[in-house]
Formats: sequence, structure tokens, C-alpha cells
Amino acid sequence: MREALFVKQNAEKWKRYEQFNGADPDELAGCFIDLTNDLAFAKTFYPKSKTTRYLNGIASRFHQSIYKNKKERSNRFLLFWKQELPLLFFQYRNQLLYAFIFFIVSVGIGIISARYDDRFVRLILGNEYVNMTNENIAKGDPFGVYKQEGEAFMFIAIAANNIWVALYTFVSGIFLSVGAIVSLMRNGIMLGSFEYYFFSRGLGMQSILVIWIHGTLEISAIIIAGAAGLILGNGLLFPKTYKRMESFKRGAKDGMKIALGIIPIIITAAFFEGFVTRHTEMPAWLSISILASSLIFMIWYVIIYPAKLNGNLTNTISWKKKK
Repeated sequence: MREALFVKQNAEKWKRYEQFNGADPDELAGCFIDLTNDLAFAKTFYPKSKTTRYLNGIASRFHQSIYKNKKERSNRFLLFWKQELPLLFFQYRNQLLYAFIFFIVSVGIGIISARYDDRFVRLILGNEYVNMTNENIAKGDPFGVYKQEGEAFMFIAIAANNIWVALYTFVSGIFLSVGAIVSLMRNGIMLGSFEYYFFSRGLGMQSILVIWIHGTLEISAIIIAGAAGLILGNGLLFPKTYKRMESFKRGAKDGMKIALGIIPIIITAAFFEGFVTRHTEMPAWLSISILASSLIFMIWYVIIYPAKLNGNLTNTISWKKKK
């Protein structure tokens, strides 16, 4: 894009930003994010131009307004989960959808494979796990595996493992997104064969009531990590108007924010698995309440709230433009 066209398309917006004196932290952060995106574009294509220096000056003022005192710096930490991360979810909603589709298709592959090949479940889950679970079923405690270790140890071990899986899924996206897809498919096939194993033994509904207490958040986090990996890989594959390296840096930065941003979700899932899932005798209504609340939260935080937040920012900018 020629610099003159770039300036013409954005000049009116920049002038509003230059005169901006709002105190609302959400609005301030939204404008700052948009402005830094324009600045990154200008630095890439017009690094020594007056336009770049002009945008850098406005961005500096916004930066000072956001970080001008200690209280606002602490608020900035919360602002990441309140605004920046949800806006990234909205910005990369297509990658989230693709990751979800890859995962669901893989679950189907796992179910079909387990149904038509008796050896498949053992191949995916391992003989040791299957034999142990068969013994637990014979004892009348099919989900006894969740009671073998102490709560605290299990929580820490599971949290560490799942954070590793999420970060691995993200980083593997550097291989042109293929690595992230493979990780999603591997986890999806495992889940599909895992659930078929219990359904084939008449324990399907019980497995949902027990395992999905923590699985709702855990699986959601894996899908989001897969989307972060796609963002990383797509930065190399589809640079659009940016130089390929600049596009890769942007994809890596945004993907990393998403991958790190879901760590609290992963930790919460590990807490449920370590301290709650083991209570397989809990009433069905309580189990349903936990997993339904988790599902509703994920749908709201990843889909509904980001769309609403983006709409509010758009309306604010449009209103200021008319004003």
C-alpha cells in the first residue's frame, strides 16, 4: 500500500486519537491497541517517514496515559484478561473455528477406529491403562485412577503436564501450522477412543458426569492452544500486506499471548481433576452444574463476550467519528 493511501484512509482516525482525552481504561486500551497496529505497519513499510514518527508520538502519549502510575499498571494486568485476550479471540475467531473443527473431526476418527478395531484403544491409551481400568471396572470403581495419588500432588503434576501440552501445541505451529494440527488430531483421537472405551462398557453417561468435570476446561484449553499454533504458522504462510518476517513476529506475539492467557484455565481444570473429579460418588446434579458452568463460561468468554466487546469498541469509535 502506498504511504499516501495509508495516510488518507487513517488520517481522520489518527486525529481523533491525537485529541483523545477519555478516562475509560477499556476505551483507552482499545484505541492504543489499534494505534500500535497502525504504527507497526508504518514501521514495516515506511520506517523513516514522517508518518511513522507522527504515529510513534501519539502512541507514546497513549502509553504514558495507560502506565502513568502504579495503580494503573496493576489494572493493566487485569485488563489483559478483561479486554486484550478476548479481543484476540475475536480477531482470530477463524483460527479458533478451524482448530475446533480439526479437533472434532479427530474425535470422530478416534470413535470410528475404536469401534471397528479392538486393538485401537490399547494402541492409543496403552495396555497398562486399559488393564488397570478393566480391573477398576471389575471392582466397581471404573474411575479409580483419579484416586490413586494425593490431591495436591495430582493437581501440580496435571497442571504442569497440561501447560506443557498447551505450549507444545502452540510452538509446534511454527512448522507451517502442520505441527499444531497434528497435536490437535492426536489429542482428539485419544479423546474419541477414550470415550468409546467407556461407552462400549455401558459407562458412557457416568464417564461424562465424572471426567468432564475437569475435561470441559481442559479440552477447551487444548483447542485454544491449537488455534494459537495456527496463528503462529499462518504468520509465515499468509503475510498479507506485511513482510513475511513482520507477519511472523505478529503471529508469534499474538499466539503467545493466547497460549499464556489460557494458563489460568488450565490450572483451574487441574484443580478440578486433582481435588474434585476423584469424588465419583457426588450427586449427578452437582457434577452437571460444574461441567455446565464450565462450558457456559468458555462459550461466553471465547465467543460471546469478545464479539460484544469488539462491537462496543466499534460503536465508540463510530460515535466519536460522527461527533
